[in-house]
Amino acid sequence: MAVKKVEQSPIAKWRFYAVLALLAIMAGLLVYRMASLQVIGGVDRGYQFLQAQGQVRTVRKEIIPAHRGMITDRHGEPLAVSTPVTTIWANPKQLAEQKTHWAKLAKALDIPYAEFQKKLKRFRNKEFVYLRRHMVPQQAEQVLQLGIPGVYDQQEYRRYYPAGEVTAQLVGFTNIDDEGQEGMELGYDGWLHGQAGSKKVLKDLRGNVIKDIQSYVAAKPGNDLALSIDLRVQHLAYRELKTAMKKHRAKSGSVVVLDTKTGHVLAIANQPSFNPNDRRRMKPGAIRNRAITDVFEPGSTVKPLTMVAALESGKYKPHTKINTNPGYLRVGRKTFLDPVNYGVIDATKVITKSSQVGMSKIALSLNEQSVRDVFYRMGLGQDTGSGFPGESVGILPNHHKWKPVERATFAFGYGLSVTALQLAQAYSIFANEGVKRPASLLLHNDADNEEQVLDVMLSANIVSMLRTVTEPGGTATAARINAYSVAGKTGTAHKSGKGGYEDSQYVAIFAGLAPASVPRLVAVVVVDDPKGNRYHGGEVAAPVFSKVVEGALRILNVPPDEPTSIAVKKQQPDNNA
Repeated sequence: MAVKKVEQSPIAKWRFYAVLALLAIMAGLLVYRMASLQVIGGVDRGYQFLQAQGQVRTVRKEIIPAHRGMITDRHGEPLAVSTPVTTIWANPKQLAEQKTHWAKLAKALDIPYAEFQKKLKRFRNKEFVYLRRHMVPQQAEQVLQLGIPGVYDQQEYRRYYPAGEVTAQLVGFTNIDDEGQEGMELGYDGWLHGQAGSKKVLKDLRGNVIKDIQSYVAAKPGNDLALSIDLRVQHLAYRELKTAMKKHRAKSGSVVVLDTKTGHVLAIANQPSFNPNDRRRMKPGAIRNRAITDVFEPGSTVKPLTMVAALESGKYKPHTKINTNPGYLRVGRKTFLDPVNYGVIDATKVITKSSQVGMSKIALSLNEQSVRDVFYRMGLGQDTGSGFPGESVGILPNHHKWKPVERATFAFGYGLSVTALQLAQAYSIFANEGVKRPASLLLHNDADNEEQVLDVMLSANIVSMLRTVTEPGGTATAARINAYSVAGKTGTAHKSGKGGYEDSQYVAIFAGLAPASVPRLVAVVVVDDPKGNRYHGGEVAAPVFSKVVEGALRILNVPPDEPTSIAVKKQQPDNNA
């Protein structure tokens, strides 16, 4: 059977070329679209848009933390330093999908599982929550190695205080965000605080940094701060004060040691104290730098200041006789008593024996404003220039008309209030030939603020009178130091209560300087509410002064000014001291 052959009609050339042209146009459009998305700029939702969207998902700006400046003593010994730590945080929305890992994560963070669950539930609608802050880097690394999605780390700094409670109230502390809260950390927060930097980083989908892209701003560490204190003297003052506090079961206490030549505070110790490295058991009352913020009535320690007014009046010399018979003096409705009838004594012995009768007679014979003017000139009722935050200026009354009883009590330390640092500054004027200097907590010497407030010879006379207080027959023989002469004054002030002055609550005080021949150090010791039969300044505060100043003089290599092996005759201080 024959097969019929079918003839195929040839394809028209125009159709062929039309299809080729269409395919070429489509390819061109595809290439153009790809180019517009990746190469050509200025096209809506072009490559800039895609790059921006990619960067939004992968490029992040991270903060570069800056550490605070270091706080040191005058010799560069560290008192506050910043150490790197790691903070662990999480995205609760991401972590919600990893419930099977919660128990393991809580254990690695050392957080009770119930507390961990409660925190994530509270922040379940957030994208950020701290899981644990300020972890040791090695411990934080163990958490990160679990590889749980939604858990991230952040580098921070934590403050550490090598001297612990010895310098706690002076140095202060920072909060968890590294901001100064108390003490010098607060007062100089702007100086110590660093400026954080920032950088661009590329992260993967899990939030891990792949590489650093660019630094925006470099981190700037905070400035260091050198304090005036000598850590060796500070340790000594703290130890002796703490020993005295336990021995006399006192409520609180303070010690201040000043360098008379510069006004530098070499030591400023307080009790009770606290450990700034572990504040879980910290009591609010332990935070205060009592030597600068707490005030007290100075009692007989201001009698030398009253004697300045007496000597300046021209009515009295150190050997001017004063009749204290019969051992008491009635002023208005108030009777002032001496422990015994001293009879006729000179002005020096009024200081030696701390005679209330003798001092009251002197004060009542002077111009009624003269004593107050001397107190003010010597820094009472004013800040000391220390710059410490919260410093108290005390109370220095200025009556338009002084009643006789007010003039008498004011002259021996009642009706006014001072801080331990104020009292130390006032005594440094005696030690420095009448020159008043600001009390500095920083290692600098601001000589421009010096002021001559007392005559040189008058200051020397007061120091000579104060030397008799520590000699046999005086009220502060316990303040003496082997191989060094000491000048000073005791004070035993009744504490005031709701109904007036308490009969059985006292503040024991001693203020003094050494060596008396060429004074180098001034120290003030305040012990609040000592218990038991011993509560006078000469019994409680003077021994602390002796031990602290003796050790400080030897630490500073101050040469002795008296023969060694001084025989000190102990005696019971009188009630006025």
